[in-house]
Amino acid sequence: MEKDTALSRLISLYHQHTFENIDIFESLPRLSVLRREVRSDIEAMVYEPVMCLILQGSKVTSIGDQTVELLPGDALLVSHDLPVVSRITRASRQEPYLALILSLDLGLARSLYDQVADAPALDAPARSLAASPAGESLLEPLVRYFELMDDPMDARVLGPSILREIHYRLLLSPAGRMLRHLLVADSHASRISKAILKVRAEFRSALSVPDLARTAGMSASSFHEHFKSVTGTTPLQYQKDLRLIEAKTLLLNRNHTVSEAAYAVGYESPTHFSRDYSRKFGMPPSRDGLPALSATL
Repeated sequence: MEKDTALSRLISLYHQHTFENIDIFESLPRLSVLRREVRSDIEAMVYEPVMCLILQGSKVTSIGDQTVELLPGDALLVSHDLPVVSRITRASRQEPYLALILSLDLGLARSLYDQVADAPALDAPARSLAASPAGESLLEPLVRYFELMDDPMDARVLGPSILREIHYRLLLSPAGRMLRHLLVADSHASRISKAILKVRAEFRSALSVPDLARTAGMSASSFHEHFKSVTGTTPLQYQKDLRLIEAKTLLLNRNHTVSEAAYAVGYESPTHFSRDYSRKFGMPPSRDGLPALSATL
């Protein structure tokens, strides 16, 4: 199936099964479609291992010094948990931004590693946030998987095998090099993954790089180098990004003042927090949160 034909088929399937202008359409296990009718401001969130295929519109996504622009037919592959910032750059009511999102099953990917371990090395750099045009070999099983919405029995029986094929294609894709590294038991990518889990669990607490290095089984200098190579950022910046993303969620839920959000995510100084927040999101946290309580109350 040619690329343009596959994208058109996926868009058609989405419209056939969606009758309301909902933001997220969840169709099959691990598969959803994100729809937006307007361009967005800077958004920040933690991406867990995921594949995102752009069907319509465009988006810019980045972490640290890594930035990728995604156009229709491009597939973004995220191998590690990453705090990213993104912005939808093209969307309209007539032609909304549409992105097919597949949550990766790392257990399934690991079950395939022995079969792909001898695959030729890829020239593309190994990045945990990587994008490349989706080839026909990936698009074709994605179409077949999406088509299973019409038959629940087919989805139960055939869905797992098609998901396995999709993961196999992702592992062999130009964007899949870091994912392949992650599956090697003692690779730098898998060691850094252990440290990332610790940072995510303890992001509100003071960060000890030597402790993280021990978790990863590396020297402090080697850990710092490989952490940045895998994530595109430093351990301290990674933690700061987690804190700011969590704080933004608290503020947008409208149940925290700026100071309360700052302390809740581990900042000791609301002033320092406000400065970091403004630098990351391009606006002060007071724009998102509750007003501070008056001293006269």
